Amino acid sequence: MYEFLSGKLAEKNPTYVVIENNGIGYMINISLNTFSKIKDLNDVKLFTHFYVREDAQILFGFADETERELFRFLLSVSGVGASTARLILSSLTTEEVYEAITQGNAPVLQSVKGVGGKTAQRIIIDLGDKLTKAGIELEKVDFSHNTLKDEALSGLLILGFNKTTAEKAVNRILKRGSVSSVEELIKEALKAL
Repeated sequence: MYEFLSGKLAEKNPTYVVIENNGIGYMINISLNTFSKIKDLNDVKLFTHFYVREDAQILFGFADETERELFRFLLSVSGVGASTARLILSSLTTEEVYEAITQGNAPVLQSVKGVGGKTAQRIIIDLGDKLTKAGIELEKVDFSHNTLKDEALSGLLILGFNKTTAEKAVNRILKRGSVSSVEELIKEALKAL
């Protein structure tokens, strides 16, 4: 229904943005990969997917068409909803998702919270050949920016995690000192939760 939206970023968050276009603010759910690409921009163009459920109509936005295409492929798998697809694309880069599926690497997919062995195998079986035939072009995502613990916690809470559990996971990761951005911090926390 909507191919893309462009306009001024009125609000930025690791899990959603608000794009102002002609006096209307559109709330668009995004992945961490998209957030990392648009974090420093004031004006943005996001490729969208309009997701309709019985109880909601939700816009999902992606910085590039490749990520949107992977999102749509993931939605086509039985048992994978929009939240799970977004979690997969937030926990792994588009390249990692593509390689895990085309190479049959179920443990990589299982490292994402909410993706069990059966779901990972179903994704690989359903999408392995489709992705190879689709000719998806991949690019590396840059994760070089500093943020705060609060932003990571906010992102995890919006994704539906318990505050206490999420905070403990984030604190453990920060003690190791191995992350330098909110995206990396949330990805590591998603693996730990």
